[in-house]
Amino acid sequence: MDNTLRRKICVVLVDRANYGRLKPVMQAIQTHPVLQLQVLAGGTMVLERFHQPVEVVRADGFNVDGEIYIELEGSTPATMAKSVGFGVVEFASEFQRLKPDIAHIQGGEVSGSIDESARHAITKFAHFHFPSTERSAVYLERMGEAPDTILNVGCPSSDIARQLDSSLSHETINDIGSGAQIDAAKPFMLVVFHPTTTEYGGERRQMEEMLQALKAVKTQTILLWPNIDAGADHISKAVRMFRDQEAPTWLRVLTNLSPENYLKVLSHAVCAIGNSSSFVRDASYFGTPVVLVGKRQAGRETDEHVTTVEPIAAQILTALRRQLMHGRYPASTLYGDGWVSAKIADALARITPYIQKRLHYIYDNGKTSYGFANLQQLGAKVSSNL
Repeated sequence: MDNTLRRKICVVLVDRANYGRLKPVMQAIQTHPVLQLQVLAGGTMVLERFHQPVEVVRADGFNVDGEIYIELEGSTPATMAKSVGFGVVEFASEFQRLKPDIAHIQGGEVSGSIDESARHAITKFAHFHFPSTERSAVYLERMGEAPDTILNVGCPSSDIARQLDSSLSHETINDIGSGAQIDAAKPFMLVVFHPTTTEYGGERRQMEEMLQALKAVKTQTILLWPNIDAGADHISKAVRMFRDQEAPTWLRVLTNLSPENYLKVLSHAVCAIGNSSSFVRDASYFGTPVVLVGKRQAGRETDEHVTTVEPIAAQILTALRRQLMHGRYPASTLYGDGWVSAKIADALARITPYIQKRLHYIYDNGKTSYGFANLQQLGAKVSSNL
């Protein structure tokens, strides 16, 4: 089909985790007969300090339609706020140029830090929603979103997990980063710890507590550097000082992994420790035991594989030892069954864009508000008795 007749779907990539969620959706859009994929890269995707993950996007076969630079150095609440301002200016220019339609995935979720406020704000701007869980879909309706604009299909990263070649080579984790050589054939742990922006100023101590717990176990460990949120530099400094002072022979530090390689590492880990949302979502699909530290994911739905603790070394150590003794959990489909992205692409092709959205519970007249009953046929499961 001529591109001028295709519906333009612009995917915005801002960090490595964001790309990991959206890659299978991008593939589904790219191969859909009536959709045209557009890609905008910003945030840490274009930064050299994160090894420019945008190049991974290109290597995966996607055309990048634009790159924008919005991140101010400093990793403080003020630089985060100013970066948002730059983002509004830069994205407005790119959206004017590309003229896409907009939808929102993973709305309605509850979590700690400023992420939750941003997520709910985006929900109110977006006209269509693809939440990851049934509870999230219910929350979206409670926020006034029309039920027929909500499609509950799960988290698209489960698609990568379903198709994943789980073999993990020595080179995947040892040809990048620095520190100890990790024997992938032997037990290893995965650590990812980002700042909790609503607790700015305490993240360095929290990281130090985690490192003390890891030191007591001394199981070979892969640690990924934190994202760029306020407080990230404090976490990085704690890791560097620990590495310099302790010279741990069991620790390897990596900057970035492709979505597939990250999931391979997560699926092989005997335990994941930290506060990444992937530990709640993706680890559940693999049954990887998790010690979830602190409040960054507070309120997010978890399955039985997650044990939540405060960022206190003794609590982390106790939970870690229990999870190592327990071993793997049954696979969970709480965040998706591995067949999500094609449903999203199909819905994007079939919906009819509209301009003015309203609070559904005020304007509901007992009929489908915007004529999108087709979404219900694609599998929406939203309670109407709230």
